[in-house]
Amino acid sequence: MKIQKEVVIPDPGKSFKLFQPSLRNYFYWHYHPEYELVLVEASTGIRHVGQHISSYMESDLVLIGPNIPHLNFDYGIETEYKQIVIQLKENFLGDALQHTPEFAPIQHLFARAYKGLSFTGETKKTVTEKLREMQNLKHFDQLLHLLEIFQILALSQEVTELNDQDTSIKLFLNDKIRMGAIYKYIHSHYHEATDVNVVASSVNLSTAAFCRYFKKQTRMTFTDFVNHYRITQSKTLLLQEKSISEVCFEVGFESLSYFNKLFNKIVGENPSAFKKRYSK
Repeated sequence: MKIQKEVVIPDPGKSFKLFQPSLRNYFYWHYHPEYELVLVEASTGIRHVGQHISSYMESDLVLIGPNIPHLNFDYGIETEYKQIVIQLKENFLGDALQHTPEFAPIQHLFARAYKGLSFTGETKKTVTEKLREMQNLKHFDQLLHLLEIFQILALSQEVTELNDQDTSIKLFLNDKIRMGAIYKYIHSHYHEATDVNVVASSVNLSTAAFCRYFKKQTRMTFTDFVNHYRITQSKTLLLQEKSISEVCFEVGFESLSYFNKLFNKIVGENPSAFKKRYSK
């Protein structure tokens, strides 16, 4: 479960790869030299790009630069979902990006992608429709659609940079820790009283060394990460006709008041408001 290099092969007769992966039961912590545009539509899921970790609701649209480690966006999803992924090399148009003035915004977009870019609002809505349309088009029309998508993203102000520095694979090559083992432990035990000593031992580190490592990799303490994971899982459960108290205890919290307080801090609204808004 060490970080893996994905080998990307463009679709026959095309300069890029367009596909709909389904890997929710597989921890795929990986990187590749190609750019990647990901659209995932799900009730909730985990976004882990470089050192950035957060959750998304309903859908996520992210552009990832070359060699940026990331987790598959459908990992651990327990509800129905759809996903569209496009992968392409920087020179998928040859030298056109560098020598065609009209492509300057797209070239600038690609230059920023090393941080991981998450798009929201009307931008996400428009691009989502175009990605759906692309799947039924012929190759040349798909390429034109793709260029239009990149132009929309390049001009959008509805964007968040997920990392504030370069997190490409060169920073992870000497990492011998198996991130998969950590995720597997959390996914299996988040509803229980998690033990940092156990997970530290599973990756052959002392507890102190593990805590330093984990904080460096994720910018969170192990406890904070587990709590974020619990809140992410609670969102799905809240939309399954379960009461707030049932969800609270099912994801591992022992205090309803603490669950409400933490949920509000992380999500920006209390569980009751969240349940009412999204259940519609």
